[in-house]
Amino acid sequence: MHMNFWSFAASYWWLVFPLGGAIAAVAGNASGWFRKQQELDHKRRLEVIEAKARAKGVTGPGEAPAIEEGDFRSRVSRIMATHDDLTRRWLEYELDVARVIAFPTMSDGRDPRTAAFLRAKKAADALRPASAEARISSEEYAEYRDAVHDCEVAFDVAEQEARRVRDTGFTEAERQRLGRAQQLLNVAVDQSATAAERQTAYRRVREELDGLIVLSDVSEAELRRRVAGSLEA
Repeated sequence: MHMNFWSFAASYWWLVFPLGGAIAAVAGNASGWFRKQQELDHKRRLEVIEAKARAKGVTGPGEAPAIEEGDFRSRVSRIMATHDDLTRRWLEYELDVARVIAFPTMSDGRDPRTAAFLRAKKAADALRPASAEARISSEEYAEYRDAVHDCEVAFDVAEQEARRVRDTGFTEAERQRLGRAQQLLNVAVDQSATAAERQTAYRRVREELDGLIVLSDVSEAELRRRVAGSLEA
């Protein structure tokens, strides 16, 4: 015959106290374990934050950078070199009319990606130190470093998009005009062509691009220089 619960409880009531203590002990140990885990997690988060700060060469407000002075200047110099390389890459599109024709969005400030790069470049240019030897704070260094990084990312995004879309934003008739402009450009700078051929080709390049692509002053001047150089040669 099975004993029901209440009969069992009435017969073995004295077990409540030791069992209750054991349960309380287990609960207390579990609570302590969770507190320790929370403390460890918090400590790890602080360590990650500090490690990131050290990796960036940045310390607390008003403190000197946690790196040697010579190494600090070397880092500034490397960032400035990256900045210069970005400017060079951008000018390759600005100065070369053939690239302007092949990748028109790279010279179009209305394109959102190109516009984002131009804004990022303006910010980096404004934060650039006078030289790698100029005295700047760790905060100024970090701000300039981050601005150059943002500029680099924005340029890569704009360039990848320009190479992807190329001239797909134009109609078929407009793409044919761009193709003719590219061919005429080759004649305009070809030293084996006659002076008359080069001059005519240069004039027709401008006509084909009119209303399609606006050449910047620097790209226009560079094109004239190349044509003039061909004529002189």
